[in-house]
Amino acid sequence: MTGGGRGAVDAFRALHHRDAPLVLPNVWDAVSARAFAGAGFPALATSSSAVAATLGYADGEDTPPGEMFAAVARIVRAVDVPVTADIERGYGLAPREVAERLLEAGAVGCNLEDSGPAARGLADPGLADPGRQAERLAAVCAAADGRLLVNARIDTYLRGTGDPLAAAVERGRLYAAAGAECVYPIAAPPDHLPVLAAEIGVPVNALCRPGAPSPAELGALGASRVTFGGSLHARASAAVAELAAGLRTG
Repeated sequence: MTGGGRGAVDAFRALHHRDAPLVLPNVWDAVSARAFAGAGFPALATSSSAVAATLGYADGEDTPPGEMFAAVARIVRAVDVPVTADIERGYGLAPREVAERLLEAGAVGCNLEDSGPAARGLADPGLADPGRQAERLAAVCAAADGRLLVNARIDTYLRGTGDPLAAAVERGRLYAAAGAECVYPIAAPPDHLPVLAAEIGVPVNALCRPGAPSPAELGALGASRVTFGGSLHARASAAVAELAAGLRTG
């Protein structure tokens, strides 16, 4: 395993423990990565949906893992800031191979989801058993041996039943105990962030969406890390479509 080295991972880790939240633009190729790094962002994250779209695949683990990790490696090579990778559920790879491929690509961390990829039409695209997911996270963390920061995505607000906040806290505590250094209760309402941050006890990643609170406002509510999912790629794609339409009509 190679990876970005302990220094890069430790620097990335420290960015989660500041007064202001770590704002991580989600990039999809070398060009977008260079644009955001050039604007002064201290670290970047990939977006699995945006990378998939760039490679011609649907979201939901439709991308072959070799192509996804190669895309991550190209992004890492293009910039001189730490890059963490969104790798969905891990593409069916064993935990050790997940860690090995991330480190070989030069990533300093990853997102791992706890629900199935509905886009692939699986029989049960629902939430993973929390205990089994915690075991998988623990195995990835053990294989990485401190060289990756694992961000455990919690999908109770997307797929859960009952009380998504209580379920997110329960899962978040399990995942933190397993070694995840950040948790990502995706789509959690902003007013749930203070409870999530206080009850789980590790940095919380919040999703910033158009028309929602700003990264600074999410930070004030308890988020230590803010990401954007595929929304930045969607905006860039819309701009390209507008450009294309303008050229076509003269």
